[in-house]
Amino acid sequence: MSLHIPKPWLFSQPNQDPRAATGKVLNWGVVATGGIAKTVAGDLAQLEDAKLFAVSSRHQDSADAFAAAHGVAKSYGDDGGVPGYQRLLADDAVDVVYVATPHAQHFEIVRDALNAGKHVLCEKSLTINGREAAELVALARERKLFLMEAVWSRFLPSIQRAFAIAASGELGNIKWVSADLGFPAPYDPSARIWAPADGGGALLDLTVYALLWPLGTLGFPQSVSAVGTLTDDGVDSQNALTLAYEEGAIAQLTSSLLAHGPRSASVAGSKGFLQTQGSINNPRELLIRTGWDEPRIERFDAVGIGYTYELREVSRCVQQGLTESPVMPLDDSLNTMRLFDGVRSQLGVRYPNDARRAG
Repeated sequence: MSLHIPKPWLFSQPNQDPRAATGKVLNWGVVATGGIAKTVAGDLAQLEDAKLFAVSSRHQDSADAFAAAHGVAKSYGDDGGVPGYQRLLADDAVDVVYVATPHAQHFEIVRDALNAGKHVLCEKSLTINGREAAELVALARERKLFLMEAVWSRFLPSIQRAFAIAASGELGNIKWVSADLGFPAPYDPSARIWAPADGGGALLDLTVYALLWPLGTLGFPQSVSAVGTLTDDGVDSQNALTLAYEEGAIAQLTSSLLAHGPRSASVAGSKGFLQTQGSINNPRELLIRTGWDEPRIERFDAVGIGYTYELREVSRCVQQGLTESPVMPLDDSLNTMRLFDGVRSQLGVRYPNDARRAG
């Protein structure tokens, strides 16, 4: 396996303004009205060729409030036993659906959206497990519809630049990568981030970001070993992963809902290293040092909160008739979920979705 980032991970036009139109206007539907949906809706509104057309919630008043706050044309709540999201999917005017529900609901909603003929952007993690991911990937390919996991950080200029530096050979052969992300989250067994039924725990919420760094510089590993701390409900409050590669490279990742961490990433090679300045999921500076030379700092700004870049990629792909993004291919999401299945097996974490039968 090559230690360099595969070319499809990198944008062909990294400096393009993500707000600029790349084709016809697309009507977007947003499923759920929580914090992430509100944040992404704000960035989506900045795209010249995107229209916030519809929103759904279990409760009509929540959908109405979201629509009023974000200028959404139509709002759908549960009605007569029909879920709000199903009513949204029945709207022929909706081109693309953004799914912002808890992890455990992703499979059913994305499956129904694809069966309704909609293109889909689904929040990370794509599903609860590899089996669910494989079903959705197969369905999207069968229906020839666009599907992408919303790992927004992969598209940021700073992270794209970090991967490009690693791929250029400036750092030499990459030998080790480290990344951590942690913050203390007050324990509440009914909260999404802690609830087994929602796919709670650090792995599916935080480790996605830490894993981004070895995947972007070394690729998928040959083996993974994991340890963690579980709550009484059986979800991981923190975890530590070691990824090993045939060429001898190693990556070490830590994710925690118990403690503050530096939230930093380092990529170290035979000629030099780079480190993030600022959180690993949205760094605003990179420190690069070759050998014993003085380090240099590269600084970055993001348009909006930073979700505009992944939203541009979805829009561009749909407009051009692509069914998956070359920057965020479906096989990466599928392999990530399978990797997480192996980690959960080592940690002893199981979710109710794991008992669902295929089909």
